[in-house]
Amino acid sequence: MFDNPTHKYAYFKKCILTYFFMRDKIYSIWEGGKAMKAYVKFMDGLPRIVKIIFALPILSFSWGFYRIAKSASKKNTIGVILAIILFLFSGFILWIIDLITIIVKGKILWID
Repeated sequence: MFDNPTHKYAYFKKCILTYFFMRDKIYSIWEGGKAMKAYVKFMDGLPRIVKIIFALPILSFSWGFYRIAKSASKKNTIGVILAIILFLFSGFILWIIDLITIIVKGKILWID
């Protein structure tokens, strides 16, 4: 995809700049509708057995959305970026960590 390292740098620079220009709009949409806070509250209020079911491989994407929503509701830019990266690239491993932390602590492991 990237033949020249300069193209790779330019692509990532464009992605990061696009995110920072859109960041305030994303936060205002999420907080204005309060959908993200409601989703976080809903997921936190679930019984442990339902959280375990959501941590299984087929449904584990719900915890990816949870991480994005939790970081966005707290306006944590690094958390949102990390949550999106984890959601896209490490979902096939992260469900095991989620399952273990839900069984042991009753919640998922996250930076917020």
